[in-house]
Amino acid sequence: MGSTVVNSLEVRQLAYAYPDGTQALFGVDLSIARGERVALLGPNGAGKTTLVMHLNGILTAGHGTVTVAGTPVAKDTLKEVRQRVGLVFQDPDDQLFMPTVRDDVAFGPANAGVRGDELDRVVKDALERVGMLEFADRPPHHLSFGQRRRVAVATVLAMAPEILVLDEPSSNLDPAARRELAEILRSLDVTVLMVTHDLPYALELCERALILSGGVIAADGPTRELLADTDLLARHRLELPYGFAIPAG
Repeated sequence: MGSTVVNSLEVRQLAYAYPDGTQALFGVDLSIARGERVALLGPNGAGKTTLVMHLNGILTAGHGTVTVAGTPVAKDTLKEVRQRVGLVFQDPDDQLFMPTVRDDVAFGPANAGVRGDELDRVVKDALERVGMLEFADRPPHHLSFGQRRRVAVATVLAMAPEILVLDEPSSNLDPAARRELAEILRSLDVTVLMVTHDLPYALELCERALILSGGVIAADGPTRELLADTDLLARHRLELPYGFAIPAG
């Protein structure tokens, strides 16, 4: 008998209404296999941020379930789940608050009880993975925006997450920083869920895409096929940049 494959993320019939009664999610179903890189696309107000906030228990499901690497997201599992789900916010300055880059990357593992040589190794490894080791002793506010975003990714990688969740990772990056981050994300051996409006970036980095629209998953398939369907994009207020053509497969 083969062993059961555990997906990095399983969301089943997830529904959520905010306290003011606004219904944001109407029954979301999705699975992400270990090692996949998946783009989550959708218009403003589709529920993307609301969905992401359920993945590590910032919000609690009104109905349905979220399971991370076989562990249900619940009040008594939050500590474990938050170590497994690495959220990288859109603004890196929401994530960086210590005097040096090294201190920021060490903060999470140190809080989890990692000490001494092991902590040094974890920090060095995380910074190497994002190409920022030489900046370890710099104050984060002395770095460029793109460098700060890479350090924010390192703070999450230091926790050895099961899944990396990136909120608009390419926003506010110049073309070189955008390319550098793409190379880093491709090199990581970790499951990735990338929330983005940047459709070419989704195509470049993610073989699979989901469209969240009106609080449900409206489409799920190969990114290239979804982005080549102009009617589908138009129905969900998604647009490729002017002049951008989907490359031949």
